[in-house]
Amino acid sequence: MPLKSIRVLDLTRLLPGPYCTMLLADFGAEVIKVEDPMMGDYARAYEPKTDEKSAFFHSLNRNKKSICLNLKSHEEKQYFLRLVEEADIVVESFRPGVMEKLGLDYQILRDINPGLIYCSITGFGQTGPYKDKPGHDINYISYAGLLNLMGERDGKPVVPAAQIADIGGGALPAAIGILLALIERGKSGRGQFVDISMLDGVLSWLQILLPGYLTNHIEPERGKQTLSGGLACYEVYQTKDDRWLSVGALEPKFWSNFCKTIGKEEFIPKLGEPIDQQDVMKYEIQKVIRRKTLKDWLEAFADKDACVSPVHTLHEVIASPQVSARQMLQNIPQQTNSLQQPGIPIKLSETPGKIRSQAPEHGEHTKQILSQFGVKEK
Repeated sequence: MPLKSIRVLDLTRLLPGPYCTMLLADFGAEVIKVEDPMMGDYARAYEPKTDEKSAFFHSLNRNKKSICLNLKSHEEKQYFLRLVEEADIVVESFRPGVMEKLGLDYQILRDINPGLIYCSITGFGQTGPYKDKPGHDINYISYAGLLNLMGERDGKPVVPAAQIADIGGGALPAAIGILLALIERGKSGRGQFVDISMLDGVLSWLQILLPGYLTNHIEPERGKQTLSGGLACYEVYQTKDDRWLSVGALEPKFWSNFCKTIGKEEFIPKLGEPIDQQDVMKYEIQKVIRRKTLKDWLEAFADKDACVSPVHTLHEVIASPQVSARQMLQNIPQQTNSLQQPGIPIKLSETPGKIRSQAPEHGEHTKQILSQFGVKEK
């Protein structure tokens, strides 16, 4: 596996950091989850549970090991420093200054291990006036201007169901940053500090909206943008059985096929009409779509290239032949049953990722790992 020889010390909890280190673990890295002895990762307590353990925690922390260390204890801090000597990567998600107060910041760890790659995932990064602010996903997408553009035109902003800032703005850039630093270390032998801000990450997602604003200084409006509710060809329509049909017929050929299938050929030349005409088309299209069930429409579009899809429930997602073919749901053996969880999204032809073990018990590997480094617990 591509990361087989890489050792990661993971001090993170909940979602952004554990998702990042899950990706590394799935491709062979030895990820040692360093947890406090009292509670550990808060995600362990999340419902629902299987085998008395959180399904959420299970998914994010597969392929990892867990040790318990009280980093406020001088003795146990020394254990951690011993681990750092032979680690490749440290990942933490505390607010700026916390690791410094513990005497475990990058400057100190770098002196112990000059090749160490130290990644910090925070809401606002290590610099700037907001760096010490607390926050969650909703706050970061708010500051980035993304939340203001999500939702219907005359309604309030809609909170997304998936954590855009945590994963897209934090976990994924962190994993990429770590791998970039590993490549550089292979050339120079030096490690470095990887500073990940979830606000920065979300801002970088605004590729369609922000460059336009920086050019014309016209504030985009909610529900009026090309890919967020402004066009009749890129919309969600309700069916007779109160299900939903998504349409992404942006290109003329797809739009033409869509209009012909619903019997609205007169709309074909109106693909790029102004917003008021788009609203008229959406109203008329909705009336047509409401006449048939979702099943009827899927049959009508079955052999048409029109970018039309059902809006799936999770029950339908797990039954999807495409999801199955891509192995995006995998069964993980447990003590009493088999746990199903999301698979590995990155497919490598020669060195694929693999789910090798379930999430560890709290501190399950403490004695084993410390003994490997010549440390004997009292």
